[in-house]
Amino acid sequence: MTKLLTRALTGAAYVAVMVFCTVFHPGTLLVLIMLLATLAAWEFAHICCADGKHVVFRSFLVCSAVTLPGAFYGLCRMPDINATLAFAPYLIVLLMSFVAELYARHEEPIGNLGLMALSQLYVVLPLSMLSLLAFAPFGIAERPFWALPLALYILLWLNDSGAYLIGSRLGRHKLFPRISPGKSWEGSIGGAVVALGAAVALAHFFPFMSLWRWIGLALVVVVFGTWGDLTESLIKRTLGLKDSGHLLPGHGGILDRIDSMLLAIPAAVVYLCF
Repeated sequence: MTKLLTRALTGAAYVAVMVFCTVFHPGTLLVLIMLLATLAAWEFAHICCADGKHVVFRSFLVCSAVTLPGAFYGLCRMPDINATLAFAPYLIVLLMSFVAELYARHEEPIGNLGLMALSQLYVVLPLSMLSLLAFAPFGIAERPFWALPLALYILLWLNDSGAYLIGSRLGRHKLFPRISPGKSWEGSIGGAVVALGAAVALAHFFPFMSLWRWIGLALVVVVFGTWGDLTESLIKRTLGLKDSGHLLPGHGGILDRIDSMLLAIPAAVVYLCF
């Protein structure tokens, strides 16, 4: 009971922080993106470097988790800003991370640089693209800046909850036993149905997109969110880990909570662009 209560309270606090920071003000959304990118990239580097053979410069990692979200936010909020100027701080961080490796004399320099690059592609870049969901026009009529990011959270959370509840009761056929033995086709389909129901509700309350466009977004988020979850499971399984960290009691690390977002955000952006 204590573990269940801890998990419930932690989950409620996590949802409250995510929703508040996303809805309250564009500035708090930026702070949230930077915080998630920093914590998730730090966790990713920590678990990948636990073998003692690889090293990622954490200072450059933190700087990248601040400058790249800042560049996307600046371009979205200040369209007149020069793109080169917006991305210059981030590019300097990347260049200096390579230069630092020249002088560090680490045992596995190629592996170190590869992990730094992977942290950017897997964690920092997708989270930075939340600014696009919030502020990019996508050919949509005027909308609250928080509507699409919040909708993405809702679709992912309901898909995960539906998949867990239905899969735990009806799950018989394994979805991906090699990577995640607990997931079933029944649970995944059930979660998708719940998310599609949420898309119908979102179309009613946020009519700036048509019903079919909302349903298409839900399908994209469900599919890529599931793949995002499996991707993190693959990483943890390869490293022999159960959780990415212990930051959130009862839930593991921050990566464990946002893993589905890391593929769903870029996929949603591409879907809305086309």
